[in-house]
Amino acid sequence: MIRLALLRHGHTEWNRAGRIQGRTDIPLEDAARQDLSKLMLPPPWQDADLFSSPLARAADTARIIADRDPVTDPALIEMNWGAWEGKFGVQMRADPNSGYRDIETWGWNYTPPDGEAPAALRDRLIPWAAGLQRDSIAVCHIGVMRVLMAHATGWQFDGPAPFRIKRNRLFVIEIDGDTWHLQAEPVRLLERPK
Repeated sequence: MIRLALLRHGHTEWNRAGRIQGRTDIPLEDAARQDLSKLMLPPPWQDADLFSSPLARAADTARIIADRDPVTDPALIEMNWGAWEGKFGVQMRADPNSGYRDIETWGWNYTPPDGEAPAALRDRLIPWAAGLQRDSIAVCHIGVMRVLMAHATGWQFDGPAPFRIKRNRLFVIEIDGDTWHLQAEPVRLLERPK
């Protein structure tokens, strides 16, 4: 059995503003860098293999909390939100002509205009996870985490998710061949000793 711990990147200005980032390479905000610099990986995760999305906000989060460079992998890049990237989700939701849909109603195959469906992420993420050789951490994005955690829990993007993704926590998936299990409780990052 291999354990895969998923960690969402720190805040960006677009996160705070409620803008859809997708693959737009928005950096961490300064406050997020400061907050992350006070945190570290808990045992035994300091010795796990460290991967991240190639987007700066994820790779920088990995470097800050682990004190080492991650292996960046294109499989971990965020979902492509297409024409919706850079737009404000709240404004799109309020405009009936925008075509916006909340991800909880997508199913595996809905695709935003010029974007990517959750099934496309699953098609690149499952083979990536199957290639892991030992316990690993992936610092990535909420879209990537949703897909991997949906695969582990059987959620079909068809109503409220059976998990809630928060920052500064490792969400651990146990992978034993084709059997995936999401541990019930995430593992909090630790405060660094002063």
